Amino acid sequence: MEYRLLGRSGLKVSVLTLGTMTFGGAGFFAKTGSSDVAEARRLIDICRDAGINLLDTANVYSKGLSEEICGEALDGARQDMMVATKARFPMGDGPNDRGLSRRHLISECEASLRRLRRDWIDLYQLHQWDGQTPLEETMEALDTLQRAGKVRYVGCSNFSGWHVMKALGISERAGSARLVSQQIYYSLQGREAEYELLPLSLDQGLGVLVWSPLAGGLLTGKYRRGQRQPASGRHLQNWGEPPIYDEAKLYDTIEVLVAIAASRNVPAAQVAMAWSLARPAITSLVIGARDEAQLKANLPAVDLKLTAEERAKLDAVSAPTLIYPYWHQASTARDRLGAADLALLEPFVRGEARF
Repeated sequence: MEYRLLGRSGLKVSVLTLGTMTFGGAGFFAKTGSSDVAEARRLIDICRDAGINLLDTANVYSKGLSEEICGEALDGARQDMMVATKARFPMGDGPNDRGLSRRHLISECEASLRRLRRDWIDLYQLHQWDGQTPLEETMEALDTLQRAGKVRYVGCSNFSGWHVMKALGISERAGSARLVSQQIYYSLQGREAEYELLPLSLDQGLGVLVWSPLAGGLLTGKYRRGQRQPASGRHLQNWGEPPIYDEAKLYDTIEVLVAIAASRNVPAAQVAMAWSLARPAITSLVIGARDEAQLKANLPAVDLKLTAEERAKLDAVSAPTLIYPYWHQASTARDRLGAADLALLEPFVRGEARF
């Protein structure tokens, strides 16, 4: 297993993280899976044996049941497996049972600690933006939790670029807890993060945890152009994430992905994950699993290294459309681009992709 530093921290995390949205399977989250404590413990043991040292959950997953299962399954293995969780989404019907207010964040952190049966949370993440709470209040609440020893590091998830930069600016001015990471959607199916979020991470030293690196199963090879769709799958259950804007481009990408996988005699999912792990700024991929077989099939991706030619083919077929001002920068600023700029623009500057 490979380990990478999480942003500008001294914390090393494995390049694969176990996602636990499948734990519990209550309500809406039953669409992703329904692992009970016994199965969760088996999945965690497989991950520990493979060297994975981070588990990612959230208070909203099955309304706290995922955290409860994590807490019970981790009992006796608290030191070698770190835990990341999140807060923001509704946890009740009251007007203050959601959002990023000081009241909600602190109370939800304490509730998560009880469910997880832990004295601290290794990485506490803002699960989504809250445009009604002053960000100064949110960042001060995170600082309070960190100084109290209830959380070790803080991060965000699903923020836009200006949201993240505003949070970093507030922390710098106040000398308070600074975000060390962001958790984002990013895959061959959807590369929008290359516009702002990945360049920002490179420039500001943020770690990047990727959720749904297989695009909710779209990049596993089971969805093919002109073929009968599988009988089950998240995209057949009105899951809605990620949205598909260009079906033709998606199938073109899948065909290249499957061809590379066939030439390597490995599952397409491993190729998709290997591509993601080699991208700039990426720290770890959050992978979930409905069962042991699915988890074991994805773990070897950490050892798969794509050739420059294979990466170029995948880059070209899945390249994001250059929106303004990026097409203008690729055309007229190429003589003075930095590493963060090139995270998006390098294929266009080199002529490997067109705008």
